[in-house]
Amino acid sequence: MSFLNIIKMKKQFLFTGLFMLIMFFGFAQKYAYINSEYILSQIPEYKEAQAELDRVAVQWQKEIEAKFSTIDSMYKRYQVEAITLPEQIKKSREEAIIAQEKAAKELQKKRFGQNGDLFKKREELVKPIQDRVINAVNDYAKERGYAFVFDTAGDLTIIYADPKWDINAQVLQKMGISASNNLDD
Repeated sequence: MSFLNIIKMKKQFLFTGLFMLIMFFGFAQKYAYINSEYILSQIPEYKEAQAELDRVAVQWQKEIEAKFSTIDSMYKRYQVEAITLPEQIKKSREEAIIAQEKAAKELQKKRFGQNGDLFKKREELVKPIQDRVINAVNDYAKERGYAFVFDTAGDLTIIYADPKWDINAQVLQKMGISASNNLDD
């Protein structure tokens, strides 16, 4: 192999490498991550909202505990007096205890259930703050050209995704399904 052939090969190799590097960076996606728990912990309004939620939860828990304490007292009194009570009074006291217990459990569900008062209060106080964070992440990601932004708090979730990387319609088409423009359908 001659010296000129080696130089040509080096130029060709350099050109190919440079071309591949340009292609890689041209098609490479930019990714970023956030920790939403950390961001939220730095926002004073969020700390205030959390303190309010904690205060309300403690107040409601005390209310529920007081009801269960009353039920416990009713039951203990019933156990002591049950021997001497006529059958009709026993039955009415049992029914009263069961009704009180049912009411306490319903209150507990109303306050702390899946769509209970605490959930609604959290939505009222925290959701606007979370929405501000998400909007800020979206704006920043668009400005900086990120394809995806992940949240490392808890489960790894995508907070922002550039719509140009959405392939839902193509997947549906591949499956032979016509895509609608509304995600709520």
